[in-house]
Amino acid sequence: MSFKVRRVSTTRAGGVSAPPFDSFNLGDHVGDEPSAVAANRERLGRELGLGSDRLVWMEQVHGRTVAVVDESTVGPVPVTDALVTTTPDLGLVVLTADCVPVLLSDEEAGVVAAVHAGRVGARIGIIPRVLDVMVEQGAELSRIGAFLGPAASGRQYEVPAHMQADVEKHLPGSATTTVRKTPGLDIRAGIRKQLLDAGVSGVAVDPRCTIEDRTLFSHRREAPTGRLASVVWMDTSAGEQAS
Repeated sequence: MSFKVRRVSTTRAGGVSAPPFDSFNLGDHVGDEPSAVAANRERLGRELGLGSDRLVWMEQVHGRTVAVVDESTVGPVPVTDALVTTTPDLGLVVLTADCVPVLLSDEEAGVVAAVHAGRVGARIGIIPRVLDVMVEQGAELSRIGAFLGPAASGRQYEVPAHMQADVEKHLPGSATTTVRKTPGLDIRAGIRKQLLDAGVSGVAVDPRCTIEDRTLFSHRREAPTGRLASVVWMDTSAGEQAS
């Protein structure tokens, strides 16, 4: 079967949610009107060409549980922070508002994954765990490519010195200094190093900082707020067009 791997990250524009969730909020756990979230999710599925019934969501808990899915589900996959599939035209969705959305793919093997990797999840090893599961599904590390979506930057993500030291111990390369000359964390930098050290073929990084960029949602900047979605899927319609 011919397909092309697609990766998309949303902004906060173009939806129907009212402030402070204005307007394209895709999180159903932040206090937004359920009908608005449902309308936004319907639009997401439509714009991606998948349909909302082909999107798989997670009940994200900052853990290291990985779920393998082969079809859409009614409601979010419970208590998980990563999804892996070998099923084409099934969109895996990760919600964020400062944490790092990680989208992974081995196009040759037909394996994709979406990962919620915040400070806690990255520290306890969600990334190595999802790589293991992808390999179990037929992927090879040397063929896996990664995309790290919009997230809090090391310039703005200020943390206590003891927290910085603890995360750096478990996720080397994440310690940084903020623009205020205080201890900070760049979780994307730590994840990028972890992925490359594991042997993945390449890592693309969206440079946008959710805290700085007001076209994006940021929990640290203005809670309560909405959630961005990052989606990965294997698009068979692209393969049909190419043939």
